[in-house]
Amino acid sequence: MNKPARHTTILSLILTAMFGGAALADDAQVVAVKAQQSGIGWRFDVTVQHDDTGWDHYADAWEVLDKDGNRLGLRKLAHPHVEEQPFTRSLNSVMVPDGTRVVYVRASCSQSGWSEQTVAVTLTH
Repeated sequence: MNKPARHTTILSLILTAMFGGAALADDAQVVAVKAQQSGIGWRFDVTVQHDDTGWDHYADAWEVLDKDGNRLGLRKLAHPHVEEQPFTRSLNSVMVPDGTRVVYVRASCSQSGWSEQTVAVTLTH
């Protein structure tokens, strides 16, 4: 990723975390991602922010996508995180095709579904 694109991604994450947005108010937001190669797969540590209210409305998953929108990994979230915001959860053994340099991560809410916001993650081998 070139420097302007990296700065744009970082700035987008910071602004989303600080100010959110009316259109994204109910969406679960990815606010940070750490990816590291682990064996033949990848480990993703993803931090999600959402105004969980309980079992009726909470961030219920996040996923890793390739550039074409194909799912490479899915992390289901088993319960609300009302008192823990933002929160970080991990997913191991994500198989990323050889030659892939960028993946995208997005989160889901039990009421509004998948967020339109995706976070680009540059993979360093």
